[in-house]
Amino acid sequence: MNKTFNIIISGVGGQGLITLTKIIAEACRIEKKDVKTSELHGLSQRGGSVQTHIRFGERVWSPLITENKADLIIGLEITEALRNIFYLKPEGAVISDKYQLFYPDALDKEEAIKKINSISIKRKYLIDALSVCKDKLDSEVVSGIYLLSIGVFNKIIPLSADSVIEAIEKIVPEKYVELNKKAFKLSKQ
Repeated sequence: MNKTFNIIISGVGGQGLITLTKIIAEACRIEKKDVKTSELHGLSQRGGSVQTHIRFGERVWSPLITENKADLIIGLEITEALRNIFYLKPEGAVISDKYQLFYPDALDKEEAIKKINSISIKRKYLIDALSVCKDKLDSEVVSGIYLLSIGVFNKIIPLSADSVIEAIEKIVPEKYVELNKKAFKLSKQ
């Protein structure tokens, strides 16, 4: 039977969602997996809500993930992770930054975290990724790569670390490759 792995990446424009999606897709191609991606809510200008879908496996027919079918939600912003939680399978996982962009109509950060924690999800990683990357690497822009590494090194995402590193080398502009590789290795156990 063809097992497809489904990831939703959610955040806001300017956080690197599209680059993160390209890195995951390239790692899939390196591992000879069929992969389909799609950007939804195309307001990818800085600060607009963005969501990408990534599906990979032996054979993938559609790039879109339906409700209760995502294996993983990667949230680059806590409110956006919460907004997309309905996509998650009951046995799925959430990896999200606790960072919150100000939304006039949104729950405050602590309420959003509390709401995610109240949902019956076995694997939740709610992390101050921006702060970790700022403290350890003096750069916040690689927080998405750090969140990706949590998924890979905790065996949530069925991709090898070597494939992701190779994908970073292919996708990321040369002057930022080493920084991204360092961010990826932050969660290595």
